[in-house]
Parts: sequence; structure tokens; C-alpha cells
Amino acid sequence: MIADVAKSDKIVVEKSTVPVKTAEAIEKILTHNSKGINFQILSNPEFLAEGTAIKDLFNPDRVLIGGRETPEGQRAVQALKAVYAQWVPEDRIITTNLWSAELSKLAANAFLAQRISSMNAMSALCEATGANVSEVAYAVGKDTRIGPKFLNASVGFGGSCFQKDILNLVYICECNGLPEVAHYWKQVIKINDYQKSRFVNRVVSSMFNTVAGKKIAILGFAFKKDTGDTRETAAIDVCKGLLGDKAKISIYDPQVTEDQIQRDLSMNKFDWDHPIHLQPMSPSAVKQVSVTWDAYEATKGAHGVCILTEWDEFRQLDYKKIYDNMQKPAFILTGVMWWIP
Repeated sequence: MIADVAKSDKIVVEKSTVPVKTAEAIEKILTHNSKGINFQILSNPEFLAEGTAIKDLFNPDRVLIGGRETPEGQRAVQALKAVYAQWVPEDRIITTNLWSAELSKLAANAFLAQRISSMNAMSALCEATGANVSEVAYAVGKDTRIGPKFLNASVGFGGSCFQKDILNLVYICECNGLPEVAHYWKQVIKINDYQKSRFVNRVVSSMFNTVAGKKIAILGFAFKKDTGDTRETAAIDVCKGLLGDKAKISIYDPQVTEDQIQRDLSMNKFDWDHPIHLQPMSPSAVKQVSVTWDAYEATKGAHGVCILTEWDEFRQLDYKKIYDNMQKPAFILTGVMWWIP
């Protein structure tokens, strides 16, 4: 621990997404073990996205630094601000109190997830009414108060951050006696789960209400393009849903290994953070899943194709060739919005 070895006053910087008041807990631990050394705790949450981390680091929308509202705390804030000022314009460096910085990171991720769930909820209504969800997203995004980002309907959001951070926010609300607010944010998760199950139901209903014994090709297993990260990917729920109806699954993703896919399909929800609970897939389930390293091989002889990750290479595929090599009647269903006009 830094408290054991520090010989002069130190600044300790939180980078991870943490519950509000974590800095206070760190401060108490360090102060208790400090041997007279003064520690200033700062909250400096990262806003990096997987696949664009270096770009986000060197050209951030903003840098957020939170510190104690004391002379010592503000000196620590200015010291860290001076580091970022070497390459970040000063007007993009925001300083707040500790708790605002910690909560802002949770709020940012919750708002992004909320936008995705909002558009996914609209996609269900669009299908029910005959509206085109891409046209609705385009029209809504043209409002400068809203903007076009994160308005792409999809099979559902994934990754290690959004669901975890929303559940963190829900817990904080409940602990602070705000059940109505907690319930509001829970709905973002519920809509996300609903969208994944709705997609599975759409696949099954499109294929004459059963996929039993039918080969379904899954294009994309990572939770988004340009990463091999599969944590909380919607593909897990979709594959499990189709396997539950006795489908045969053939999976292709350019960056996800077969071992990773088999592990993911063996885990129960939330188990990715606790591999000790991992149970191997049953022999019967293993026989129903194959992983290939070629999109055309994955789709050959398939009754249906599900596109679940927006990999750029999937835009370049020869879909006539894919269709010609599929069983007929053939179905291609996309869980991603390929473009907005």
C-alpha cells in the first residue's frame, strides 16, 4: 500500500468507474495508515471507448477532475490539470468536487445506454406500425437538442460498462431512499433484455415458428466492432435463445476465438466476472455450436443468418453469394442498423 512506503505528501487519482463516495473510503484508509503523510484523493474518470481508446485519450471531449474543496484539494486538482494541459485545451478540462466527478461518469454511461434503449423501444413500435426505425432515428437526430449519436437501433447494448454502471446507479438510488429513481433506471436494463428476447422471437417466428434442427449462422459475437470483447454481448443471449429452440448455430467473428465463445455460452448471466462458476457446455449443446473463421463457411447451408455485430467487413460481403448457398427459404435478419440515410 502506498501509505506504507510514501515519504512525502501524495496525490492519489481514481481512474475507474466507482460508486459515489469511493474517494472518501480511500481517503479514510490512507489517512488511517499514513504515518503523518497527507494524501489528496482526486477523481479523474476515463471516458475511453473500446476500439478508439488512443484517439479518445489524445482528443477527448472533456477531461473531468474532481477534488476536495479545500486549499490542499484544489492545489492537487491544479497539479493534475497542468498535466493534461500539455495536450488538452483548457476549456475542455472540467473541475468539480469529488462526488460530482464520480457521479458524472456513472451518469454519462447511463445516459448513453438510455438512448440505445429508447431507440430500441421505438424500433418495436416502428415494426408494429409500419414506420421505418432508421428514418425515425434520422429525423429525431436532426434536432440539434438531441443529435444523431447513439440513436442506432440494435439487438441491444453490451460490454462491461453500461449494465454494470446502471445497476450501480440503481443501488446508489435505493441506498439513498430514491426507489422511484432506481425504478426508472432499471427500465433501461429491462428494455435491453426485452430487445434481445424480441429479436430471438422474431427469428423464430420468421422461420415458421421453429428453428429446431435448422442451421442459423451468427455473424458477429463481440459486443461491438473493432474489439474482441464479448462481455455482456447480446450475441450470448441470442445464441442461447436459439439453442433453447434446438437450433444449430454456426458463428463467425473476426476477433473472437472459439474458446472464448464456448466459455461465454457456458456462463450464466453476470458470471463473466467470476470464472470460478464456469460450467462446461453439455456435450449435446457443444454439438449444436460450431465456430468458423470464414463468413461464407459459417453461412453455407444455413436456413437463416443473424448479423449481430456491425463489423465493417460485413458490409463488403457478397450477400447474393451467401443467399445462393443457403437453404431455401432463406432468411437474413440484422440486429444492427447498417446506415442512416
